[in-house]
Amino acid sequence: MDFLVEFEIDVPDGTPETEVTAREDAESAAAAKLVAQGHLVRLWKRRVGAGESTPIGLYRAESEDELEGLMRALPLYEWMRVAITPLQPHPNNPAARHLPDGPQERPLPEPRLTSVYRLDATLAVPLELGEVARGRRRIVALTGGTFNGPQMRGRLLPGASADWQTVLPDGAALGDIRYTLETDRGDLLYVQSRSVRHGSPEVLARLGRGEDVDPREYTFRASTEIETAASDLDWLNKGVFITVGGRQAAGVIYETYLVE
Repeated sequence: MDFLVEFEIDVPDGTPETEVTAREDAESAAAAKLVAQGHLVRLWKRRVGAGESTPIGLYRAESEDELEGLMRALPLYEWMRVAITPLQPHPNNPAARHLPDGPQERPLPEPRLTSVYRLDATLAVPLELGEVARGRRRIVALTGGTFNGPQMRGRLLPGASADWQTVLPDGAALGDIRYTLETDRGDLLYVQSRSVRHGSPEVLARLGRGEDVDPREYTFRASTEIETAASDLDWLNKGVFITVGGRQAAGVIYETYLVE
């Protein structure tokens, strides 16, 4: 069943700012788990005044009792006023499709992207191996950097991070990107991306010369997997991720998204 959930959050007067921040961080992590479990489908903000808004969410659960249990487990629940509205399908729903003279065809959910983190990394001078069977092989070490996201932040570990890259004859680059992140709590994430970067010959030549090129002028995309032993980040092990990249003169940017 689908439910529309409206929240109003009222932080008690005198609550230490450190407690508010800790609960908000825990709330973000809890929301990410609900996304991974398929309970949190969409989340919006409703403006209620100048500079003020309240969250509205579309949730999915087997029953209202199950949903109320999920709400009670949220770190901010005791500061919340929650209104739950059960939703029923409407016969004129544009998403509803029917087969001619046959049973109703249940539509599949459309994929959505949720930001996981943005990594800004510095790079070493490429190690050129030369021409191999598929193209020009080179290794580009990631020497450092930081990442930030709604549920986590931290740094890239040098010495355990690089892009094993093959440059094809037309200038397109195929990447085998592997790097290790350490969150500010000390949890380790192993990330592996299979990437492709391509564009016009002129743009690729500018990138090859080390110029700063607007990422909108070329395509830099990757399929990504993330592994971790941190129990509260286990949803990363089960997620499907894509990454959008941007090459800079002395670094690279990776923005990674969860496919819901």
